[in-house]
Amino acid sequence: MPRPHDLPERNPFLSSDIYGVTHVNPGQQNSIPYEIPLGTRTIDLGALNPVWGGPVNNATYASVMHGYFWSVATDRVALIDARDKRWDVVADIDLPGASRRSQEALRQIVEFEYADIASAEAHLKAILGDAPGSLLPTGVYALVSNEDVVYSNAGTTVSAIGLVDRADPSRGLEVKGQFDTSTIIPPTSVMGEEPRVGLVGMNMTYDGHVVVGALNGVAVIDAALTSGQFVSFDDDDQMATNSLAVDAAGGIYVATGSKTPRMPGVMRKLVWTGERLSDDPVDGAWAAQYDGGDWPPAIKAGTGTGSTPTLMGFGEGEDELVLITDGTNRMKLVAFWRNEIPAGARVVEGALSPRIADQKPVRAGISEERAWLQSEQTIIVLGTGAFVVNNLIEEGHPDRIIDVLTVGPVHAPPHGVEKLVWNQREQRFYSGWARGDVVSISMVPLASSGAGAVFVNGYSAEDGWEVTGLDWETGKTVSRTIFGHDNKGNGTYAILQFLEDGDMLFNSVIGPYRIPLDEASHRR
Repeated sequence: MPRPHDLPERNPFLSSDIYGVTHVNPGQQNSIPYEIPLGTRTIDLGALNPVWGGPVNNATYASVMHGYFWSVATDRVALIDARDKRWDVVADIDLPGASRRSQEALRQIVEFEYADIASAEAHLKAILGDAPGSLLPTGVYALVSNEDVVYSNAGTTVSAIGLVDRADPSRGLEVKGQFDTSTIIPPTSVMGEEPRVGLVGMNMTYDGHVVVGALNGVAVIDAALTSGQFVSFDDDDQMATNSLAVDAAGGIYVATGSKTPRMPGVMRKLVWTGERLSDDPVDGAWAAQYDGGDWPPAIKAGTGTGSTPTLMGFGEGEDELVLITDGTNRMKLVAFWRNEIPAGARVVEGALSPRIADQKPVRAGISEERAWLQSEQTIIVLGTGAFVVNNLIEEGHPDRIIDVLTVGPVHAPPHGVEKLVWNQREQRFYSGWARGDVVSISMVPLASSGAGAVFVNGYSAEDGWEVTGLDWETGKTVSRTIFGHDNKGNGTYAILQFLEDGDMLFNSVIGPYRIPLDEASHRR
Protein backbone atom coordinates (compact mmCIF):
# COMPACT_ATOMS: atom_id res chain seq x y z
CA MET A 1 0.00 0.00 0.00
CA PRO A 2 1.33 3.45 -0.81
CA ARG A 3 2.94 5.63 1.82
CA PRO A 4 1.64 9.20 2.18
CA HIS A 5 4.57 10.54 0.16
CA ASP A 6 3.39 8.51 -2.82
CA LEU A 7 0.56 11.02 -3.23
CA PRO A 8 0.65 14.52 -4.71
CA GLU A 9 1.06 17.43 -2.35
CA ARG A 10 -2.27 18.81 -1.12
CA ASN A 11 -3.43 21.74 -3.27
CA PRO A 12 -4.70 24.30 -0.72
CA PHE A 13 -6.82 26.04 -3.35
CA LEU A 14 -9.02 22.99 -4.00
CA SER A 15 -11.96 22.04 -1.80
CA SER A 16 -10.34 18.75 -0.77
CA ASP A 17 -7.32 16.56 -1.47
CA ILE A 18 -9.80 13.83 -2.52
CA TYR A 19 -12.45 14.66 -5.15
CA GLY A 20 -11.56 18.34 -5.39
CA VAL A 21 -10.94 17.91 -9.13
CA THR A 22 -11.78 15.37 -11.84
CA HIS A 23 -9.66 12.19 -11.46
CA VAL A 24 -9.53 12.64 -7.66
CA ASN A 25 -6.40 14.80 -7.23
CA PRO A 26 -4.22 17.24 -9.21
CA GLY A 27 -1.93 14.37 -10.26
CA GLN A 28 -4.98 12.67 -11.84
CA GLN A 29 -4.24 9.35 -10.09
CA ASN A 30 -7.81 8.10 -9.53
CA SER A 31 -6.93 6.39 -6.27
CA ILE A 32 -8.29 6.85 -2.74
CA PRO A 33 -7.48 5.52 0.77
CA TYR A 34 -11.00 4.45 1.83
CA GLU A 35 -11.92 1.03 3.18
CA ILE A 36 -14.69 -0.49 1.02
CA PRO A 37 -16.83 -3.56 1.77
CA LEU A 38 -15.98 -6.33 -0.67
CA GLY A 39 -17.98 -9.41 -1.66
CA THR A 40 -20.84 -10.05 -4.10
CA ARG A 41 -24.18 -8.25 -3.99
CA THR A 42 -27.07 -7.37 -6.27
CA ILE A 43 -28.39 -3.79 -6.25
CA ASP A 44 -31.72 -2.62 -7.64
CA LEU A 45 -30.95 0.91 -8.80
CA GLY A 46 -34.67 1.39 -9.44
CA ALA A 47 -35.19 1.36 -5.66
CA LEU A 48 -32.71 4.22 -5.16
CA ASN A 49 -32.95 7.88 -6.12
CA PRO A 50 -30.19 9.53 -8.14
CA VAL A 51 -29.34 13.20 -8.17
CA TRP A 52 -30.78 13.71 -11.64
CA GLY A 53 -28.63 15.03 -14.45
CA GLY A 54 -26.97 13.97 -17.65
CA PRO A 55 -26.63 12.18 -19.95
CA VAL A 56 -23.03 12.31 -18.69
CA ASN A 57 -22.18 12.80 -15.01
CA ASN A 58 -18.42 12.61 -15.09
CA ALA A 59 -17.64 13.10 -11.41
CA THR A 60 -19.10 14.16 -8.09
CA TYR A 61 -16.91 16.62 -6.19
CA ALA A 62 -16.22 17.32 -2.51
CA SER A 63 -17.68 20.49 -1.04
CA VAL A 64 -15.78 22.58 1.48
CA MET A 65 -18.72 21.89 3.82
CA HIS A 66 -18.13 18.49 5.42
CA GLY A 67 -20.70 15.94 4.29
CA TYR A 68 -21.79 17.88 1.19
CA PHE A 69 -20.93 17.15 -2.45
CA TRP A 70 -21.25 18.90 -5.80
CA SER A 71 -22.71 17.02 -8.76
CA VAL A 72 -21.66 18.36 -12.18
CA ALA A 73 -23.47 16.99 -15.23
CA THR A 74 -23.72 17.89 -18.89
CA ASP A 75 -26.82 19.94 -18.06
CA ARG A 76 -26.65 21.20 -14.46
CA VAL A 77 -24.76 21.67 -11.19
CA ALA A 78 -26.30 20.46 -7.92
CA LEU A 79 -25.35 20.64 -4.25
CA ILE A 80 -25.95 17.35 -2.39
CA ASP A 81 -26.46 16.84 1.35
CA ALA A 82 -24.73 13.50 2.05
CA ARG A 83 -24.61 13.75 5.85
CA ASP A 84 -25.75 10.72 7.87
CA LYS A 85 -26.37 8.55 4.80
CA ARG A 86 -28.48 11.20 3.07
CA TRP A 87 -28.35 11.76 -0.69
CA ASP A 88 -30.60 14.80 -1.06
CA VAL A 89 -30.46 17.72 -3.48
CA VAL A 90 -30.16 20.99 -1.58
CA ALA A 91 -30.29 23.15 -4.72
CA ASP A 92 -29.38 22.97 -8.37
CA ILE A 93 -28.85 25.34 -11.28
CA ASP A 94 -28.56 24.98 -15.04
CA LEU A 95 -24.96 24.95 -16.24
CA PRO A 96 -24.82 28.20 -18.26
CA GLY A 97 -24.94 27.39 -21.97
CA ALA A 98 -26.40 23.89 -21.46
CA SER A 99 -29.97 22.64 -21.81
CA ARG A 100 -31.54 20.81 -18.87
CA ARG A 101 -33.00 17.39 -19.55
CA SER A 102 -36.25 16.48 -17.82
CA GLN A 103 -36.40 13.46 -15.54
CA GLU A 104 -38.73 11.87 -18.08
CA ALA A 105 -36.19 12.36 -20.89
CA LEU A 106 -33.43 10.85 -18.75
CA ARG A 107 -35.68 7.91 -17.83
CA GLN A 108 -36.31 7.28 -21.52
CA ILE A 109 -32.55 6.98 -22.09
CA VAL A 110 -32.12 4.18 -19.54
CA GLU A 111 -35.47 2.41 -19.87
CA PHE A 112 -35.05 1.78 -23.60
CA GLU A 113 -34.04 -1.72 -24.69
CA TYR A 114 -30.86 -1.29 -26.72
CA ALA A 115 -31.23 -4.18 -29.18
CA ASP A 116 -29.63 -2.79 -32.35
CA ILE A 117 -27.78 0.31 -33.52
CA ALA A 118 -30.51 1.66 -35.82
CA SER A 119 -33.22 1.75 -33.17
CA ALA A 120 -30.80 3.05 -30.53
CA GLU A 121 -29.67 5.88 -32.80
CA ALA A 122 -33.25 6.90 -33.61
CA HIS A 123 -34.26 6.75 -29.94
CA LEU A 124 -31.33 8.80 -28.63
CA LYS A 125 -31.56 11.42 -31.38
CA ALA A 126 -35.25 11.89 -30.59
CA ILE A 127 -34.31 12.72 -26.99
CA LEU A 128 -30.92 14.46 -27.34
CA GLY A 129 -31.03 15.96 -30.84
CA ASP A 130 -29.40 15.06 -34.13
CA ALA A 131 -25.88 14.94 -32.67
CA PRO A 132 -26.00 13.51 -29.11
CA GLY A 133 -22.20 13.42 -28.91
CA SER A 134 -22.05 17.20 -29.32
CA LEU A 135 -23.12 17.43 -25.67
CA LEU A 136 -19.52 16.55 -24.82
CA PRO A 137 -17.38 17.91 -23.26
CA THR A 138 -19.92 20.18 -21.52
CA GLY A 139 -19.68 19.64 -17.76
CA VAL A 140 -17.27 16.74 -18.15
CA TYR A 141 -14.27 18.36 -16.48
CA ALA A 142 -14.69 20.48 -13.37
CA LEU A 143 -13.18 21.39 -10.02
CA VAL A 144 -14.22 22.94 -6.71
CA SER A 145 -12.16 25.69 -5.09
CA ASN A 146 -11.43 26.28 -1.42
CA GLU A 147 -14.12 28.98 -1.60
CA ASP A 148 -16.65 26.23 -2.48
CA VAL A 149 -16.99 27.53 -6.03
CA VAL A 150 -17.53 25.05 -8.86
CA TYR A 151 -15.74 25.72 -12.15
CA SER A 152 -16.98 23.99 -15.29
CA ASN A 153 -17.68 24.79 -18.92
CA ALA A 154 -20.35 24.62 -21.59
CA GLY A 155 -19.14 25.47 -25.06
CA THR A 156 -16.39 28.08 -24.84
CA THR A 157 -17.59 29.56 -21.55
CA VAL A 158 -16.11 28.62 -18.18
CA SER A 159 -18.55 29.40 -15.36
CA ALA A 160 -18.04 29.73 -11.61
CA ILE A 161 -21.05 28.57 -9.58
CA GLY A 162 -21.49 28.79 -5.83
CA LEU A 163 -23.90 29.29 -2.97
CA VAL A 164 -25.94 32.46 -2.71
CA ASP A 165 -25.26 32.35 1.05
CA ARG A 166 -22.60 29.97 2.38
CA ALA A 167 -24.16 30.23 5.84
CA ASP A 168 -27.53 29.04 4.48
CA PRO A 169 -27.22 26.53 1.60
CA SER A 170 -31.01 26.39 1.23
CA ARG A 171 -30.95 29.84 -0.37
CA GLY A 172 -29.69 28.22 -3.55
CA LEU A 173 -26.94 28.60 -6.13
CA GLU A 174 -25.84 31.40 -8.41
CA VAL A 175 -23.34 32.10 -11.17
CA LYS A 176 -20.41 33.95 -9.59
CA GLY A 177 -18.51 34.67 -12.78
CA GLN A 178 -17.95 33.66 -16.40
CA PHE A 179 -15.08 33.72 -18.85
CA ASP A 180 -15.42 33.27 -22.60
CA THR A 181 -12.28 31.36 -23.57
CA SER A 182 -12.76 32.30 -27.23
CA THR A 183 -11.32 35.71 -26.28
CA ILE A 184 -7.90 34.12 -25.76
CA ILE A 185 -8.08 30.72 -27.51
CA PRO A 186 -8.08 30.72 -31.32
CA PRO A 187 -10.39 28.28 -33.16
CA THR A 188 -9.01 25.13 -34.73
CA SER A 189 -10.25 22.40 -37.03
CA VAL A 190 -9.90 18.69 -36.29
CA MET A 191 -10.99 17.07 -39.55
CA GLY A 192 -11.29 20.03 -41.90
CA GLU A 193 -14.62 21.17 -40.47
CA GLU A 194 -15.44 24.77 -39.53
CA PRO A 195 -12.80 25.86 -36.98
CA ARG A 196 -14.00 26.09 -33.37
CA VAL A 197 -12.74 26.44 -29.82
CA GLY A 198 -12.91 23.06 -28.10
CA LEU A 199 -12.26 22.64 -24.37
CA VAL A 200 -11.07 19.24 -23.17
CA GLY A 201 -9.80 19.52 -19.59
CA MET A 202 -9.53 21.43 -16.33
CA ASN A 203 -7.30 21.53 -13.26
CA MET A 204 -5.99 24.12 -10.77
CA THR A 205 -2.53 25.47 -10.10
CA TYR A 206 -1.19 25.46 -6.56
CA ASP A 207 -1.66 29.23 -6.37
CA GLY A 208 -5.35 29.06 -7.27
CA HIS A 209 -5.50 29.67 -11.02
CA VAL A 210 -7.85 27.65 -13.22
CA VAL A 211 -6.06 25.62 -15.90
CA VAL A 212 -8.17 24.91 -19.00
CA GLY A 213 -7.14 22.45 -21.68
CA ALA A 214 -8.15 23.13 -25.28
CA LEU A 215 -7.80 21.13 -28.48
CA ASN A 216 -4.89 23.36 -29.53
CA GLY A 217 -3.30 24.59 -26.31
CA VAL A 218 -3.61 25.42 -22.62
CA ALA A 219 -5.06 28.47 -20.88
CA VAL A 220 -4.56 29.71 -17.33
CA ILE A 221 -7.31 31.95 -15.94
CA ASP A 222 -7.51 33.75 -12.60
CA ALA A 223 -10.04 32.43 -10.06
CA ALA A 224 -12.24 35.52 -10.48
CA LEU A 225 -12.49 34.70 -14.21
CA THR A 226 -11.41 38.18 -15.26
CA SER A 227 -8.26 37.51 -17.29
CA GLY A 228 -6.29 34.66 -18.81
CA GLN A 229 -3.27 33.59 -20.83
CA PHE A 230 -3.00 30.99 -23.58
CA VAL A 231 -0.10 28.97 -24.97
CA SER A 232 -0.72 27.09 -28.19
CA PHE A 233 0.84 23.76 -29.13
CA ASP A 234 2.48 25.57 -32.11
CA ASP A 235 1.82 22.57 -34.35
CA ASP A 236 -1.52 22.58 -36.14
CA ASP A 237 -1.29 18.81 -36.67
CA GLN A 238 -1.44 18.14 -32.91
CA MET A 239 -4.57 18.17 -30.74
CA ALA A 240 -5.45 17.28 -27.16
CA THR A 241 -8.43 15.05 -26.41
CA ASN A 242 -8.01 14.58 -22.64
CA SER A 243 -7.44 16.60 -19.50
CA LEU A 244 -4.16 17.59 -17.83
CA ALA A 245 -2.21 16.97 -14.63
CA VAL A 246 -0.67 19.65 -12.41
CA ASP A 247 2.14 19.51 -9.85
CA ALA A 248 3.00 21.74 -6.90
CA ALA A 249 5.91 23.43 -8.71
CA GLY A 250 3.75 24.83 -11.52
CA GLY A 251 4.16 21.95 -13.95
CA ILE A 252 1.21 21.36 -16.28
CA TYR A 253 1.27 18.04 -18.16
CA VAL A 254 -0.76 17.61 -21.34
CA ALA A 255 -0.56 15.08 -24.16
CA THR A 256 -1.55 15.61 -27.77
CA GLY A 257 -2.06 13.28 -30.70
CA SER A 258 -1.54 13.83 -34.40
CA LYS A 259 -4.45 14.53 -36.73
CA THR A 260 -2.57 12.33 -39.21
CA PRO A 261 -2.81 8.57 -38.55
CA ARG A 262 0.35 6.79 -37.41
CA MET A 263 2.29 10.00 -36.84
CA PRO A 264 3.83 10.76 -33.42
CA GLY A 265 1.98 12.44 -30.61
CA VAL A 266 3.62 14.84 -28.16
CA MET A 267 3.77 14.76 -24.37
CA ARG A 268 4.31 18.27 -23.01
CA LYS A 269 5.17 19.95 -19.77
CA LEU A 270 4.21 23.62 -19.58
CA VAL A 271 5.05 25.72 -16.53
CA TRP A 272 2.98 28.28 -14.66
CA THR A 273 5.57 30.60 -13.11
CA GLY A 274 3.03 32.45 -10.97
CA GLU A 275 2.89 35.27 -13.48
CA ARG A 276 2.93 33.67 -16.90
CA LEU A 277 2.32 30.39 -18.68
CA SER A 278 5.57 29.22 -20.25
CA ASP A 279 6.65 26.61 -22.79
CA ASP A 280 10.28 27.73 -22.44
CA PRO A 281 12.85 25.07 -21.37
CA VAL A 282 14.49 27.79 -19.27
CA ASP A 283 11.44 27.58 -17.00
CA GLY A 284 11.50 23.77 -16.98
CA ALA A 285 9.10 23.17 -19.87
CA TRP A 286 9.67 20.36 -22.35
CA ALA A 287 8.10 18.41 -25.21
CA ALA A 288 8.71 14.77 -26.15
CA GLN A 289 7.32 12.69 -28.99
CA TYR A 290 5.67 9.29 -28.49
CA ASP A 291 4.18 6.72 -30.91
CA GLY A 292 0.79 7.32 -32.53
CA GLY A 293 -1.63 5.02 -34.34
CA ASP A 294 -4.78 4.90 -36.45
CA TRP A 295 -8.16 6.49 -35.84
CA PRO A 296 -9.97 4.06 -33.50
CA PRO A 297 -13.32 2.43 -34.36
CA ALA A 298 -15.14 3.07 -31.05
CA ILE A 299 -15.11 4.73 -27.58
CA LYS A 300 -11.68 6.41 -27.92
CA ALA A 301 -11.03 9.66 -29.79
CA GLY A 302 -7.89 10.52 -31.76
CA THR A 303 -4.70 8.81 -32.91
CA GLY A 304 -2.71 9.65 -29.78
CA THR A 305 -3.12 8.74 -26.15
CA GLY A 306 -6.59 8.05 -24.77
CA SER A 307 -5.48 8.86 -21.23
CA THR A 308 -5.11 12.02 -19.22
CA PRO A 309 -1.47 12.21 -18.05
CA THR A 310 -1.03 10.72 -14.56
CA LEU A 311 1.79 11.56 -12.14
CA MET A 312 3.75 8.90 -10.23
CA GLY A 313 6.48 9.40 -7.63
CA PHE A 314 6.56 12.22 -5.05
CA GLY A 315 8.74 11.11 -2.14
CA GLU A 316 12.40 11.93 -1.62
CA GLY A 317 14.53 9.73 -3.85
CA GLU A 318 11.59 8.42 -5.85
CA ASP A 319 11.55 8.53 -9.63
CA GLU A 320 9.30 11.40 -10.73
CA LEU A 321 7.31 10.21 -13.74
CA VAL A 322 4.31 11.18 -15.84
CA LEU A 323 2.44 8.29 -17.46
CA ILE A 324 0.24 7.89 -20.52
CA THR A 325 -0.80 5.07 -22.81
CA ASP A 326 0.44 5.73 -26.33
CA GLY A 327 -1.57 5.79 -29.56
CA THR A 328 -0.33 2.61 -31.23
CA ASN A 329 -3.22 0.32 -32.11
CA ARG A 330 -1.94 -2.11 -29.49
CA MET A 331 -0.92 0.39 -26.87
CA LYS A 332 2.17 0.72 -24.72
CA LEU A 333 2.38 2.21 -21.26
CA VAL A 334 4.81 5.12 -21.59
CA ALA A 335 6.57 6.85 -18.71
CA PHE A 336 8.37 10.20 -19.12
CA TRP A 337 10.81 11.81 -16.69
CA ARG A 338 8.86 14.78 -15.22
CA ASN A 339 11.83 16.96 -14.38
CA GLU A 340 15.54 16.57 -15.11
CA ILE A 341 16.45 13.35 -16.88
CA PRO A 342 18.61 11.48 -14.36
CA ALA A 343 22.27 11.08 -15.16
CA GLY A 344 22.78 7.57 -16.46
CA ALA A 345 19.09 7.11 -17.31
CA ARG A 346 18.47 3.94 -19.29
CA VAL A 347 18.24 4.36 -23.07
CA VAL A 348 14.88 2.87 -24.06
CA GLU A 349 15.01 0.91 -27.30
CA GLY A 350 12.67 2.32 -29.96
CA ALA A 351 11.69 5.38 -27.91
CA LEU A 352 11.19 8.61 -29.85
CA SER A 353 12.65 10.74 -27.06
CA PRO A 354 15.37 10.37 -24.41
CA ARG A 355 12.79 11.74 -21.95
CA ILE A 356 10.94 8.42 -22.16
CA ALA A 357 11.91 6.45 -19.04
CA ASP A 358 10.25 3.28 -20.33
CA GLN A 359 7.61 2.08 -22.76
CA LYS A 360 6.04 -1.27 -22.04
CA PRO A 361 3.65 -3.08 -24.40
CA VAL A 362 0.31 -3.78 -22.73
CA ARG A 363 -0.96 -7.34 -23.16
CA ALA A 364 -4.05 -7.27 -20.91
CA GLY A 365 -4.47 -11.01 -21.23
CA ILE A 366 -5.93 -10.90 -24.74
CA SER A 367 -4.78 -12.42 -28.02
CA GLU A 368 -1.73 -10.95 -29.72
CA GLU A 369 -3.63 -11.33 -32.99
CA ARG A 370 -6.28 -8.82 -31.95
CA ALA A 371 -5.86 -5.64 -33.99
CA TRP A 372 -6.88 -3.16 -31.27
CA LEU A 373 -5.88 -2.83 -27.63
CA GLN A 374 -6.41 0.77 -26.59
CA SER A 375 -7.60 2.76 -23.59
CA GLU A 376 -9.77 5.87 -23.30
CA GLN A 377 -9.16 6.03 -19.54
CA THR A 378 -6.72 7.64 -17.18
CA ILE A 379 -4.02 5.30 -15.90
CA ILE A 380 -4.81 4.39 -12.30
CA VAL A 381 -1.75 4.97 -10.12
CA LEU A 382 -1.39 3.58 -6.60
CA GLY A 383 2.15 3.57 -5.23
CA THR A 384 4.40 2.19 -7.98
CA GLY A 385 1.52 0.31 -9.62
CA ALA A 386 -0.22 1.46 -12.81
CA PHE A 387 -3.53 -0.09 -13.90
CA VAL A 388 -4.71 0.11 -17.51
CA VAL A 389 -7.78 -1.16 -19.36
CA ASN A 390 -8.71 -2.01 -22.93
CA ASN A 391 -11.76 -0.06 -24.16
CA LEU A 392 -11.66 -0.86 -27.87
CA ILE A 393 -13.98 -3.05 -29.89
CA GLU A 394 -13.69 -3.63 -33.64
CA GLU A 395 -16.71 -1.52 -34.59
CA GLY A 396 -18.88 1.17 -33.07
CA HIS A 397 -20.97 4.26 -33.76
CA PRO A 398 -19.14 7.49 -34.68
CA ASP A 399 -21.31 9.49 -32.25
CA ARG A 400 -19.68 8.99 -28.85
CA ILE A 401 -22.91 9.13 -26.82
CA ILE A 402 -24.66 6.59 -29.05
CA ASP A 403 -21.49 4.53 -28.99
CA VAL A 404 -21.08 4.45 -25.22
CA LEU A 405 -24.73 3.56 -24.64
CA THR A 406 -24.67 0.60 -27.04
CA VAL A 407 -21.32 -1.05 -26.30
CA GLY A 408 -22.31 -3.93 -24.08
CA PRO A 409 -26.05 -4.27 -24.77
CA VAL A 410 -25.62 -4.19 -28.59
CA HIS A 411 -21.94 -4.68 -29.36
CA ALA A 412 -19.92 -7.32 -27.53
CA PRO A 413 -17.93 -5.41 -24.90
CA PRO A 414 -14.15 -5.05 -24.82
CA HIS A 415 -12.10 -7.28 -22.54
CA GLY A 416 -8.70 -6.98 -20.92
CA VAL A 417 -7.02 -5.21 -17.99
CA GLU A 418 -3.48 -5.18 -16.66
CA LYS A 419 -1.50 -3.89 -13.70
CA LEU A 420 2.10 -2.89 -14.37
CA VAL A 421 4.68 -2.09 -11.69
CA TRP A 422 7.59 0.36 -11.86
CA ASN A 423 10.95 -1.04 -10.76
CA GLN A 424 13.04 1.97 -9.79
CA ARG A 425 16.35 0.10 -9.60
CA GLU A 426 15.99 -1.21 -13.16
CA GLN A 427 14.08 1.84 -14.48
CA ARG A 428 11.44 -0.26 -16.22
CA PHE A 429 7.89 -1.54 -15.87
CA TYR A 430 7.01 -5.17 -15.29
CA SER A 431 3.61 -6.80 -15.59
CA GLY A 432 2.13 -7.50 -12.17
CA TRP A 433 -0.90 -9.38 -13.49
CA ALA A 434 -3.40 -9.34 -16.35
CA ARG A 435 -7.01 -10.45 -16.79
CA GLY A 436 -8.27 -11.08 -20.31
CA ASP A 437 -11.77 -11.89 -19.05
CA VAL A 438 -12.52 -8.61 -17.26
CA VAL A 439 -14.68 -5.95 -18.95
CA SER A 440 -14.24 -2.19 -18.54
CA ILE A 441 -16.36 -0.26 -21.04
CA SER A 442 -16.14 3.49 -20.57
CA MET A 443 -15.99 4.41 -16.87
CA VAL A 444 -12.65 5.44 -15.42
CA PRO A 445 -11.57 2.80 -12.88
CA LEU A 446 -10.73 3.67 -9.29
CA ALA A 447 -8.20 2.07 -6.91
CA SER A 448 -8.46 2.06 -3.13
CA SER A 449 -5.46 1.45 -0.87
CA GLY A 450 -7.87 0.90 2.05
CA ALA A 451 -9.62 -1.90 0.18
CA GLY A 452 -6.50 -3.14 -1.60
CA ALA A 453 -8.53 -3.28 -4.81
CA VAL A 454 -9.21 -1.59 -8.13
CA PHE A 455 -12.77 -1.28 -9.48
CA VAL A 456 -14.14 -1.26 -13.04
CA ASN A 457 -17.62 -0.92 -14.59
CA GLY A 458 -18.44 -3.63 -17.13
CA TYR A 459 -21.24 -5.56 -18.80
CA SER A 460 -21.98 -9.21 -19.48
CA ALA A 461 -24.85 -10.87 -21.32
CA GLU A 462 -25.51 -13.03 -18.28
CA ASP A 463 -25.58 -10.44 -15.47
CA GLY A 464 -25.79 -7.07 -17.24
CA TRP A 465 -24.01 -4.06 -15.73
CA GLU A 466 -21.79 -4.37 -12.69
CA VAL A 467 -18.88 -2.86 -10.77
CA THR A 468 -16.12 -5.45 -10.40
CA GLY A 469 -13.38 -5.22 -7.78
CA LEU A 470 -9.99 -6.82 -8.42
CA ASP A 471 -7.34 -7.43 -5.76
CA TRP A 472 -4.58 -4.86 -6.31
CA GLU A 473 -1.77 -7.35 -5.66
CA THR A 474 -3.10 -10.47 -7.43
CA GLY A 475 -5.87 -9.41 -9.83
CA LYS A 476 -8.28 -11.90 -8.27
CA THR A 477 -11.96 -10.87 -8.29
CA VAL A 478 -12.83 -9.81 -4.73
CA SER A 479 -16.03 -7.82 -5.28
CA ARG A 480 -19.04 -7.74 -7.60
CA THR A 481 -21.83 -5.18 -7.33
CA ILE A 482 -24.35 -6.37 -9.91
CA PHE A 483 -26.94 -3.96 -11.31
CA GLY A 484 -28.47 -6.23 -13.96
CA HIS A 485 -29.51 -5.28 -17.47
CA ASP A 486 -31.10 -1.98 -16.40
CA ASN A 487 -29.12 0.70 -18.23
CA LYS A 488 -28.90 2.83 -15.08
CA GLY A 489 -25.81 0.70 -14.47
CA ASN A 490 -23.95 2.33 -17.39
CA GLY A 491 -21.51 4.99 -16.20
CA THR A 492 -20.92 6.65 -19.62
CA TYR A 493 -17.38 8.07 -19.40
CA ALA A 494 -17.71 8.93 -15.68
CA ILE A 495 -15.29 7.99 -12.91
CA LEU A 496 -16.08 5.35 -10.31
CA GLN A 497 -16.17 6.73 -6.77
CA PHE A 498 -16.65 5.64 -3.18
CA LEU A 499 -17.45 7.63 -0.06
CA GLU A 500 -15.40 7.68 3.13
CA ASP A 501 -17.87 5.35 4.89
CA GLY A 502 -17.47 2.74 2.12
CA ASP A 503 -20.67 3.50 0.21
CA MET A 504 -20.39 3.49 -3.58
CA LEU A 505 -20.91 6.79 -5.39
CA PHE A 506 -21.98 5.61 -8.82
CA ASN A 507 -22.12 8.26 -11.54
CA SER A 508 -24.84 6.75 -13.71
CA VAL A 509 -25.95 8.04 -17.10
CA ILE A 510 -28.93 9.71 -15.33
CA GLY A 511 -27.05 11.05 -12.31
CA PRO A 512 -25.01 9.97 -9.29
CA TYR A 513 -26.37 7.34 -6.88
CA ARG A 514 -25.31 6.65 -3.31
CA ILE A 515 -25.28 2.87 -2.92
CA PRO A 516 -24.93 1.36 0.58
CA LEU A 517 -22.67 -1.68 0.33
CA ASP A 518 -22.85 -2.95 3.92
CA GLU A 519 -26.51 -3.98 4.07
CA ALA A 520 -27.05 -7.73 4.33
CA SER A 521 -30.18 -7.49 2.17
CA HIS A 522 -28.02 -6.61 -0.84
CA ARG A 523 -25.73 -9.62 -0.52
CA ARG A 524 -26.11 -13.01 -2.12
